[in-house]
Amino acid sequence: MTGPGTTYEPVSGGSLKERIENRLKPDLLADRIAISDYADMPFAILLYHPTEELALRREIELLGRDLYLSTGRTLHTINLADLMWEAIEAATPPEALFDAEREYGLELTVDTIHNILSNQVPLDHLVRERLRDLDPSRDVAVLVRAGSLYPVFRTSALLENLSGVRVSTILCYPGTLHGTRALSFMGVCEPDPNYRPRIY
Repeated sequence: MTGPGTTYEPVSGGSLKERIENRLKPDLLADRIAISDYADMPFAILLYHPTEELALRREIELLGRDLYLSTGRTLHTINLADLMWEAIEAATPPEALFDAEREYGLELTVDTIHNILSNQVPLDHLVRERLRDLDPSRDVAVLVRAGSLYPVFRTSALLENLSGVRVSTILCYPGTLHGTRALSFMGVCEPDPNYRPRIY
């Protein structure tokens, strides 16, 4: 178990199931949720290989059941794919994007959606809305389907932009670990060492 001021060793092997069972779950079951040492950033990253998407969904379902039965806490899943489409539909008719892709190519479409999620209808604002009514004392949020954001939006800034949120939040991150801290989104993007949250 880790606590404030404790040095945490990032992912050091083990299957997805083993890391959830042996590392993440005990920190969620603690009397005081212990996934982060930062009061203003109660966030963590659950790393999984992009090919493990279906396995991840099963494990999250089991984790939610165990968390509720053991502590009465509720695990809320927030689907980033759904939020992406919500943002797109708020900004422009999706058909216009499809037409633009046919006429101008994929690169322009990627840039357009990135601009929507970053500036017009920021993804972090939509996540905040979903977290607003949750109770930090009894609710935990899990951000799923991050892979659907590739290649239009990388998640490196998402948790940083949620600073100040009090609800314990876990980003399920499809990618690979390079060294001890650098994460490669979907295993294909340049490894980014700028993630501060604990990596499970």
